[in-house]
Amino acid sequence: MDLATEASELLRRDAQWAAVSYEGRDVERILSYWTEDAVVMPPGLPAIVGKSALREYVQASLKIPGFKINWASTEATVSSDGDMAYMLSENEVTVDMDGTPTTTQGRAVTIWRRDDGEWRCCVDIWNAGPAA
Repeated sequence: MDLATEASELLRRDAQWAAVSYEGRDVERILSYWTEDAVVMPPGLPAIVGKSALREYVQASLKIPGFKINWASTEATVSSDGDMAYMLSENEVTVDMDGTPTTTQGRAVTIWRRDDGEWRCCVDIWNAGPAA
């Protein structure tokens, strides 16, 4: 197994997920990038565990006025057996609660594993980026 090729594939898949999420139209497609037992830890909120809870979270997020999420992962590190990986990324979330769009910058770590032959995110955690 060529780990550099796997890392490139994972970065490509993550960029696809970011694009689908930014579009914000297809909840099931957004969810397809997580494992069934995924754990998501958004800043300031309890952990969200499993696809059912994630579906509710994504649906609620997409209903927030002006909601947009975007991220870019800069590197992927794949385990020597090619079954697990992690990525570091920077993200931004925009909302428009009072007629003025507000964007927050963040940073994230995602952990991925092979699931039915496809890379899927199993842990997704982020926090605010450093103050400017």
